[in-house]
Amino acid sequence: MTTAADEHVLLRTEGRAGYITLNRPKALNALTHDMVRALDEALALWEKDPAVETVVIAGAGDRGLCAGGDIRAIHDDARTGGTASADFWRDEYRLNALIAHYPKPYVALMDGIVMGGGVGVSAHGSVRVVTERSRVAMPETGIGFVPDVGGTYLLALAPGGLGTHLALTGAAVGAADALLCGLADHFVPSGRLPALAAELAHAPVHDVLARHVRPAPPGLLDGQRAWIDPCYAAGSVEEIVARLRARDEPAAQEAAATLLAKSPTSLKVTLTALRRARELGPLERVLEQEYRVSCAALSSPDLVEGIRAQVVDKDRDPKWSPARLADVEAEDVARFFTPVPGRELRLAGPGAPQEVPW
Repeated sequence: MTTAADEHVLLRTEGRAGYITLNRPKALNALTHDMVRALDEALALWEKDPAVETVVIAGAGDRGLCAGGDIRAIHDDARTGGTASADFWRDEYRLNALIAHYPKPYVALMDGIVMGGGVGVSAHGSVRVVTERSRVAMPETGIGFVPDVGGTYLLALAPGGLGTHLALTGAAVGAADALLCGLADHFVPSGRLPALAAELAHAPVHDVLARHVRPAPPGLLDGQRAWIDPCYAAGSVEEIVARLRARDEPAAQEAAATLLAKSPTSLKVTLTALRRARELGPLERVLEQEYRVSCAALSSPDLVEGIRAQVVDKDRDPKWSPARLADVEAEDVARFFTPVPGRELRLAGPGAPQEVPW
């Protein structure tokens, strides 16, 4: 019997490669729990298969690799106080850790839209390919959520204030800026991706890349670091906004306006999560923090309201609570990082990303 996972995650092997296609093109290949389980099972199987030397992941359709998780399902679960989202994140974050330490080349074709959970199944891979069509983002603050799937780990490692800028604004970046921020490794023109993928069935990754990698077109962020770095070095979101508004650059003014439209609680929790991620060490510790934060967000009014405004009703007019940065207290932020017995994620170290007991 064919299951939803069979339809939504297409698997095949050819020559020396195993190919994964995320196959929900009408939903921009958004991840469901069944899809996460299917990915985990395929990677575990291919890890032990000596015939599979390289894994390649791509998205069906021509719009992108993956737009993230199924946030409408998260909205419905949060409204009813369910546990489906927490269960989904538990398996998704385990998958992110597995990908990060996969012992075989894991080639992610990050063409088109790559956001949220799409970053989680690609940017932790060992070979990350972007194209001129790539739009890479962690847009969670716009729906009352916080970057997850190891996003706070990746963005905390970006140069200067770039990661903080992307995490707080949710801005999508193109190929050159994804490379600059450490979210990707190689630029390949989109028209060459079919040949690149096909050749991986017959040749080692480094040989194939050498034939297809090209210089990326110029990006934007490197030329904006004169205002990004000093503004986002501030100790609070309020001070970041004040510094941005004090700059003369139009892009800085736009960034300030963008921040003021996001969930104030999400902004403050995101900044704290990023700063803490820098001190936590390996990816596993950061994923554990993200799980705690994500589960806490389920009981925050901003998550339901943000998804309602952006995805359900699409009025693009969320009513955040609290509505102002000044009204988000320190204890409101601390709640997201407080351990909850019986609802914690613990991951083993590199090479063994399965869950371990407390």
